[in-house]
Amino acid sequence: MRIVIAEDAVLLREGLAGLLEDAGHRIVARVGDGESLLAVVSEHEPDLAIVDVRMPPTYDDEGLRAAVQIRQLHSETSVLVLSQHIESRHVVDLVGSGGGFGYLLKDRVLDVDGFLESAERVARGGSALDPEVVKQLLAPADDEPLAELTPREREVLALIAEGKTNAGIAKQLWVTEKTVETHVSSILGKLGLPRSVDAHRRVLAVLAFLRAAP
Repeated sequence: MRIVIAEDAVLLREGLAGLLEDAGHRIVARVGDGESLLAVVSEHEPDLAIVDVRMPPTYDDEGLRAAVQIRQLHSETSVLVLSQHIESRHVVDLVGSGGGFGYLLKDRVLDVDGFLESAERVARGGSALDPEVVKQLLAPADDEPLAELTPREREVLALIAEGKTNAGIAKQLWVTEKTVETHVSSILGKLGLPRSVDAHRRVLAVLAFLRAAP
């Protein structure tokens, strides 16, 4: 796949490029700020943009804001956001833009195989939310409709948010895939989502709990 990397730390930027190139992917541009990121995405229309949350000039949330613009203007480009710390601003907008979005803490890059798997899944239109991000967003709350979910259903919903398939969830929870399907059906019913099976429905479920999160 064709990838753009936006990261102001040169060592990390080059390290990411090396990992991805070794895995057979092509880096079409490497930049260090949000404005340059938007320019190279417009020029190259990559399959995936890997974006640091905090970049020059203010080191606030330039990357997240740029990611929102990319998803609005270039729907064919998937976005994988990397952050040193958990920041939930703009995440709901990004998840709501459809598939092809991921948010990982930078420490996850150390798990090379896991990072590459997440990047490739996002580029294919899937999702990948860091377990720590999910944990914070899925904190106990009395808000509807999450209050109706059982602890196990919350666990399954969190794994859906991480981008795992039913088969992947079944393997992690040591249950059958049929059991996972039953949980997913119950979750969607309680969230008031359509029962028909499609990938976007899972994104809607994730969006529902992000909106209800404290």
